Amino acid sequence: MSLKMGLLGRKVGMTQVFHEDGSALGVTAVAVGPCVVVAKRTPDKHGYAAVQLGFEEKAATELNRPQAGYFKKANIEKPVRHLREVRLDPKDVDKYEVGKVLSAAEVFKAGDVVDVVGTTKGKGYQGVMKKHRMAGDSMTHGTHEFFRHGGSIGCRLTPGRVHKGKRMSGLMGNVKSTASDLVIVKVLEDKNVVLVKGAIPGPANGLVLIKGSVKDVKKYVVPRQIKEVESKNPMKASKKGAPAAGAAKAKK
Repeated sequence: MSLKMGLLGRKVGMTQVFHEDGSALGVTAVAVGPCVVVAKRTPDKHGYAAVQLGFEEKAATELNRPQAGYFKKANIEKPVRHLREVRLDPKDVDKYEVGKVLSAAEVFKAGDVVDVVGTTKGKGYQGVMKKHRMAGDSMTHGTHEFFRHGGSIGCRLTPGRVHKGKRMSGLMGNVKSTASDLVIVKVLEDKNVVLVKGAIPGPANGLVLIKGSVKDVKKYVVPRQIKEVESKNPMKASKKGAPAAGAAKAKK
């Protein structure tokens, strides 16, 4: 378990960044924070150390009485919609006071290795070929109505039942998933957007949690920005006030 700080955010979508040699890298843009510290968990009182973060404001009319009382006790003026706890080292909990607002630039920087936790896209009820990538039966004249079936599931007399965990059809997706060892390519401080290398779980606008990686293994070096090169086209010199080559000859 990682004992590093993290923030909540919304997945925006995927885009590209470019290296100096012109090659492209696929990244995911995540609108991170701002998150407010709602409560703190200490080993003496709760048995573990953590910080409870709140994300996205929620109207007071949408709160029930227990929720309203919880935010009132914590002296949180603007209630939040989502609450998540981030485990930390007991020494690091003292750095964050209740009510403090955290932005993306305060927690992350380019080159950090992070884990992204989200909920995968729901695919509904699916068969064994799509859910478990089974091959299916041959589509020949001797096969009837069993092209995409999973086959037999029994074990005869012993043990006389179906084993637990048998791969069968069922609901696919809509589960908690973690993409680990991703690298932050860039942090857009003015927009509170973080560009993360590769893909992360969940649909666009899905809720995600970004926090420091457990392994902290760098698999990628952050590219340097491409410097814009000024154009050397002589035809554009006339736009800057300098006489063009043809105009100089005409004067002579």
